[in-house]
Amino acid sequence: MRLNKILVIILAVAFSAALFVGCDTEEQGWHHFEIKYIDTGVNSNSWAFIPAGEFFEGQFKNLNHLKKIDYDYEIMVTDVTNAQYAKYLNEALAAGKIKVDENKVLGFYPGDKYYGYRHERKINPGYYLYYPLEEPGDRIKFDGKIFTVDRGFENHPVVNVTWFGARGYCQFYGWRLPTELEWEKAARGPDFRAYPWGNEISPEYANYNLSNKKLRKILGVNHGITTPVGFFNGKKYGDFQTKDARSPYGLYDMAGNVWQWIADKYPKMSDRFMKGGSWMSYDIYLRIWARNSALPWYHDIDIGFRCARDVKNPEMISEEAKQSPTSGEKLEK
Repeated sequence: MRLNKILVIILAVAFSAALFVGCDTEEQGWHHFEIKYIDTGVNSNSWAFIPAGEFFEGQFKNLNHLKKIDYDYEIMVTDVTNAQYAKYLNEALAAGKIKVDENKVLGFYPGDKYYGYRHERKINPGYYLYYPLEEPGDRIKFDGKIFTVDRGFENHPVVNVTWFGARGYCQFYGWRLPTELEWEKAARGPDFRAYPWGNEISPEYANYNLSNKKLRKILGVNHGITTPVGFFNGKKYGDFQTKDARSPYGLYDMAGNVWQWIADKYPKMSDRFMKGGSWMSYDIYLRIWARNSALPWYHDIDIGFRCARDVKNPEMISEEAKQSPTSGEKLEK
């Protein structure tokens, strides 16, 4: 999977370079610039309630893939946005939880147990990269005092966040990254669908490789980039009609836009995993069972995240958040 991702990145960069011969850096979109703000009407501060129960994990619908999560939990309806992450950086800096050193936002990580296996990397306690400043694709700036967001990108998903930086955000607010099983259940619901919205895919459902050309005019750019969170909600933007691409539990962008870091750490390996595919991905990587991996300090222009949290007070969960999954086949045993 990592080799496939590298190939996609190489092709995307090469394609962009061919498009922008003679253009300045800002026009290429890899550095800071402004775009028109697009309001999708989706609240990026909302959470979805996921009830305890069984679901089918992976690609095959048989009993070997029937899993059960025996607790309720919540997960963010959208990916974490640039505005939300900039707010966190300002609050965490004021609280002394992060530091800025040579255009890098760093935070403390307690380390991992080291088994000494081939390809395993030692991750000792220490300060690790959370978010690189002034890297291609960054939409958050730091003037030495405060973090701000490039105008128009406030409600786009934050990118270039490492696994450490995603974990740090979630923990700062008392939350956590979702596990792979939690992520898959929230994306799939009670049936066997390949994508969060069903079994078919087209550019109207998600921001992925084949959507880029259609989205450029709407976003006011000449190349592929992220879309605002919740963009694919059934609304029409200009002459582009989107499909309602929510998952059965009402989550947006669980396929496409940005890869999403998940919590799982496995013994004898250092990589962390991601789910969902991105604006640079082909459709096969948007399938619910697809995954990607990288070292926890890795970052890229198409990697973001969302948080999960335990349900501590069920009485406080709104009826809207508790609504049942949408259409789909019943679980078959």
